[in-house]
Amino acid sequence: MLDSNGSESKSTVLAPLAGFEQQIDALRSVGKLFFQRGWSVGTSSNYSVVARRDPLEIIVTASGLDKGRLQRHQFVRVDGDAKAVVSHQPRSSAETLLHVEIANQTTAGAILHTHSVWATILSDLYFADGGFAIEGYEMLKGLEGITTHDTQIWIEIFDNTQDMSELAQQISAKFQDDERPLTYGFLIRKHGLYTWGNDIEAARRHVEIFEFLFEAFARRLQLASAVNASTVTSSTSAY
Repeated sequence: MLDSNGSESKSTVLAPLAGFEQQIDALRSVGKLFFQRGWSVGTSSNYSVVARRDPLEIIVTASGLDKGRLQRHQFVRVDGDAKAVVSHQPRSSAETLLHVEIANQTTAGAILHTHSVWATILSDLYFADGGFAIEGYEMLKGLEGITTHDTQIWIEIFDNTQDMSELAQQISAKFQDDERPLTYGFLIRKHGLYTWGNDIEAARRHVEIFEFLFEAFARRLQLASAVNASTVTSSTSAY
């Protein structure tokens, strides 16, 4: 249905989203929080919630939007092929296929993707190693199922690409990896973080935990480098 300006009316766009207002508002709140924290700026990031499992359908943010100012009609309901379930919806993010793949491979109720500075830097720094391990931090207990700081998690890093089908296949294969299957999240090189949870609240918490861990990890590297440089300088000056 067109409005007086010749555009699709909000009521037409909202129809496939009916009944999910609470979840959509929760994602809008997540967008405001992440924008304020600097994790979703410049229209970056995308968020989704699982609408149904059989067959799979998710509701995901539309493409190219300021995540700090999301409106209810700026979401898209897509099927298991990442295609809109009905016409007259906004265009979904190019990365919708990754959300669908994660939903297929996990029991996630929500999937969140962010673009923070620390995630971007670390994903580039450790790409050649395939990822990096984080261990010993109390904040690890914020990830679902972890009950002690005496834990190590591996952060897998995938190369950035515009071929979402290929990347989705890589992610799918890594979920099945016997040695280091994906568990809580992963990074895309020079891009950002993907994580998920049983519901929006859990997924939001996982983003917060990862971002704390990334910053702590990176700042420790900076401090260690500065201390080592200072030690070398002091030793050289002694001769």
